[in-house]
Amino acid sequence: MSNINLLPWRDEYRQEKKREFFSVLILLSIVTCLIVFLWFTYTNSQIEAQKQRNSLLQSEIAQLENQVKEIENLRKRREQLEARINIIQDLQFKRPLIVRYFDEFVRAVPEGLYFSKLDRVGDRFSIQGVTESNNRVSTLMRNLDSSDWFEAPNLKTVIADKFDLSVDAISPNKEVDE
Repeated sequence: MSNINLLPWRDEYRQEKKREFFSVLILLSIVTCLIVFLWFTYTNSQIEAQKQRNSLLQSEIAQLENQVKEIENLRKRREQLEARINIIQDLQFKRPLIVRYFDEFVRAVPEGLYFSKLDRVGDRFSIQGVTESNNRVSTLMRNLDSSDWFEAPNLKTVIADKFDLSVDAISPNKEVDE
């Protein structure tokens, strides 16, 4: 029988398998690197797209915030203008009242009674004056109390022929409105 040596064949086969293994390993490494590269590229493109969307949203938010500030400024300005309009309307309403108050004073003052000082603070008139008798002061108080333009006359002092009283001014129109 002949002598066959199988060792070189096995060595060659083993070498062949090693080469196949390393070539497959290199191929898999290249494919894995390619997949990782593609995955990183895709992820980075997604991140960049999201950053662009975020920057767009932030610019839109900034524009909206500016519009909100402008609206708030307009509201404040509107409230200021409404307050001014209300003050002007109130002044327009009160403008003829002082004339009416003085007219009512003239009608309420009896003969022999004179005002020396007349002060107005808000809707309260403080009156100081000179009288010939105390009866004339009581007549003045009755006349002021019966007037539609005054209420609650309050005599503070009466010394000899001098008196000091206060009276609240009212507007008959306001009482009807309320």
